[in-house]
Amino acid sequence: MDARRQTALHQQQRVRRLAASTDVDTFASLLSRPDLLDCIEALLPRHRERLFPPAETLSMFMAQALSADRSCRKAVDDLAIKRLRTGSSPCSTRTGGYCRARQRLPVEMVSTLARTSGALISAKSRCSWLWMGRPVRLVDGTTVSMPDTAANQAAYPQSRGQKPGLGFPICRLVGIVCLSSGAVLNAALGRFRGKGGDEQTLLRTLLDTLDTGDVLLGDAYYATYFLLCELQRRGIDGVFEQYGARRRSTDFRRGKRLGECDHLIGLEKPSRPAWMSQEQYEQAPDRLVVRELKAGNKILVTTLRCARKTPKAALKALFKTRWHVELDLRNLKSTMGLEMLSCRTPSMAVKELWVYLLAHNLIRMIMVQSAAMADCLPRELSFKHSLQLWLAWRQFADGLEEDLVDLLCLIVQQRVGNRAGRAEPRALKRRPKPYPLLTRTRQSARAEIKRSGHPKRAK
Repeated sequence: MDARRQTALHQQQRVRRLAASTDVDTFASLLSRPDLLDCIEALLPRHRERLFPPAETLSMFMAQALSADRSCRKAVDDLAIKRLRTGSSPCSTRTGGYCRARQRLPVEMVSTLARTSGALISAKSRCSWLWMGRPVRLVDGTTVSMPDTAANQAAYPQSRGQKPGLGFPICRLVGIVCLSSGAVLNAALGRFRGKGGDEQTLLRTLLDTLDTGDVLLGDAYYATYFLLCELQRRGIDGVFEQYGARRRSTDFRRGKRLGECDHLIGLEKPSRPAWMSQEQYEQAPDRLVVRELKAGNKILVTTLRCARKTPKAALKALFKTRWHVELDLRNLKSTMGLEMLSCRTPSMAVKELWVYLLAHNLIRMIMVQSAAMADCLPRELSFKHSLQLWLAWRQFADGLEEDLVDLLCLIVQQRVGNRAGRAEPRALKRRPKPYPLLTRTRQSARAEIKRSGHPKRAK
């Protein structure tokens, strides 16, 4: 037996020994905890016994989000086969009943379930997974597209640079993610353009998600005076990259020197922004002392001002972990398919987005349990590998506790390598097919084809 195979065998045996003394059912039944069920039960709509009750509908909706084929047809076909295999009465494969059941599903119930599951998963994080004994929350924003319908365009307009009929409605998403577990704790949605849709405004609606003692980690977009003041008022520390305008004026010869390229500076209160009331502006301090330090080729600004308690090297290592939120967004958008929603109305599109976040948290739940058994960090496990195993397991497993232990053993077999400093070109090698871009509305393009036929392809 070679050394690699022997190591894998020892690892599986160790996981099984840990599983024997671990309450596997705690994570497997996380979504059926009494405190969570009480919260969801109050949000369930009044319903009679149907083919698609709310719980079954939500389960099918999440299966769509986790599947490569996200069509309603596939979801209903799976249910029809499941009923035949379990001896239940057969059902129709028409999708109308399921689509109406999805519409009846309250978006508040789905969003509450996603937030509560994220909080419960984060609470399961071990102390060894924390940064200097403190939980770290990642914040970042992205955009998702929707089908080009009149209703979606009215609620979430497309970019101004696109002609009418040629673009897609765009929704802005800002989320707070637990660094240790990868669970999405909360998210806010807004318009891509227009008042109230910027990332700062959306983040202000999420600040209640943070608890005293948390550390908020983000990029240069969030290093603003009033956000740092609000975090400090709540007993929360922030670590951000310094934004460009202030970075160019940074002079480490000024202020109180803490070390090489590390000092304390005082920021003067800027003029009142349009979104802030006069009362809020007067409550903000006139001067804010923050710490600036150079970490590699970046300048960081933080409210962690004591160089003895939080050394420069620790802050530098912490900021490197901010990249995990970019990988989390990639998992949501590319691996799971959140980048382009499929629902054709704004209310259903928002509901679909929350279903994706809930499904993401379910995979994170399994990864955290696997990491706890294997005594490793959840971030060392592959999200895509875990998703693929879960999709295969739910098709063939009998739902027994022994089957779940076997699944957890498989998940920990694949570890994500340490790819520090990795650089890859953002370019595609494979050339696209030689089709021209659509430069007019689809309706007028169809009419032109009927008149003159398809244009010849360029050689």
